[in-house]
Amino acid sequence: MHAYVYKSLRKEGAYVFLATRDDFECLSESVHKALQPFALVLEVTLDGARQLARGNADEVRSDLATRGFHVQMPPPVSQDPLTSDWGTDA
Repeated sequence: MHAYVYKSLRKEGAYVFLATRDDFECLSESVHKALQPFALVLEVTLDGARQLARGNADEVRSDLATRGFHVQMPPPVSQDPLTSDWGTDA
């Protein structure tokens, strides 16, 4: 299965995979509004051997086949342990 990967120029680390190049009509209105504009960054074949840096290739293929798109959001930011209150204020 071939996929076209676009990065969101609004939300860093967010990517949209599309089954058809430039077919943004398949996106829900809320996804489109939250993440547009987009820039094409990669054309990729998602076969059984393909590993993705983040996410599950089987899940991406399933979403592309059923919905025509897959959204990959950035991972949650880990909280810096030095910013929490350790209760050491005297």
